[in-house]
Amino acid sequence: MRRRFMAAVAVSVAGLLTLSACGGGDKKESGGGQAAQKKVEVFSWWTGPGEADGLKAMREIFAKQNPDFEFFDAAVAGGSGDQARALLSSKLQANQPPDTFQGHAGAELQGYIKSGKLEALNFLYDELKLKEVFPQQLIDQISVQGQLYSVPVNIHRSNVLWFNPSVLKKAGIDGAPKTVEEFVTDLEKVKKTGKIPLSIGSQWTLVHLLESVLLGSLGTDAYNALWTANADWSNANVTKALENFKTILSYAGSPQDDWQPAAKQVADGEAAFNIMGDWAYGYFHNPPEGGLGKESHKDFDWAASPGTDGTFMWLSDSFTLPKGAPNRDGAIAWLKVAASKEGQDAFNPLKGSIPARKDADQSLYKDYLSWDLEQWASDKLAGSIQHGVVANDQWRQAITDAVGLFQQDKDVAKLQQALVAAAKNSGQ
Repeated sequence: MRRRFMAAVAVSVAGLLTLSACGGGDKKESGGGQAAQKKVEVFSWWTGPGEADGLKAMREIFAKQNPDFEFFDAAVAGGSGDQARALLSSKLQANQPPDTFQGHAGAELQGYIKSGKLEALNFLYDELKLKEVFPQQLIDQISVQGQLYSVPVNIHRSNVLWFNPSVLKKAGIDGAPKTVEEFVTDLEKVKKTGKIPLSIGSQWTLVHLLESVLLGSLGTDAYNALWTANADWSNANVTKALENFKTILSYAGSPQDDWQPAAKQVADGEAAFNIMGDWAYGYFHNPPEGGLGKESHKDFDWAASPGTDGTFMWLSDSFTLPKGAPNRDGAIAWLKVAASKEGQDAFNPLKGSIPARKDADQSLYKDYLSWDLEQWASDKLAGSIQHGVVANDQWRQAITDAVGLFQQDKDVAKLQQALVAAAKNSGQ
């Protein structure tokens, strides 16, 4: 499976670099032709329902405000952006950066920063007074030695338990489980009904599941301590958390191709539970042309993942300014839209996320998103593993590899040893 994925990435990289080379040639041979020079290549992984709609809404604002620039959508499909990041790395190594690219705010960007691939954006934060409209806790978590390298367009919550109320009722379950122990009990009850207790997607969704189980088992302070210089991944509490992960995973159905078909199993009443980020809300709720058109509290419902109530496991989609961007002015124009109140209020209700800004129009955020805004304002914070907040790409990949092996052998001791080694060799 891994060989097939890497082969696909290699083919995609070759194709993308060929296209990029052609695009670069057009600019050089145009004799200063303005149409080609003013193209703004925006690289993201927003191609699915909800996220593509949100990108389109921001794109329309960009076009209205910047008639001299042509938006070029360079989105690459694939949940969580793993394939997009592989292609992006190849472009940057070949010194063919897009004008701006999507990245998760936090540790994910550290590799790009250390290798000198990104411009600091403090000048833009000062010009737009972004430190006044972004929460201080967010500014603190995305600053690197006083420098800011990305503009967050949203806040997502990772630790969400999605469930089908009808399936739970038939299993004799009254409401969402509040602890990991209650969750295991409920999974067993669902299993006895013949339904899928827990739906899962491709390998990255298991890392996503692991981070919620670690948080729910260890508590917020101990989880956050795992990402510090003196972290101890070998202690007995981590062992217990990994045992919980093994038990929970034993109730999972057949892995689906990605998070959407796994979530759909819950919405369709085939499965009881799914742990996924709040982008699933847009997929569940949006009309059929962009989602499943399901009804909240009837076809699907939500709660904090077991054991994590009171803690918001966060991640943020953001945009950057690569050094050597072919159209730097166009990239800055895009960053201004991404940072703006208008841009964030157009994007986030469709994406299924909440704005990074504190001054957003709260009337636009209803149902799940209203709950999310309240939680963001009051909860403790913990950073996502899979979505780039606490672990750089090298560390995250090592964790992903360890979880992939664990999916095959179910050996907790080997998984813990691999996680200890991953932390030691993280370079973070």
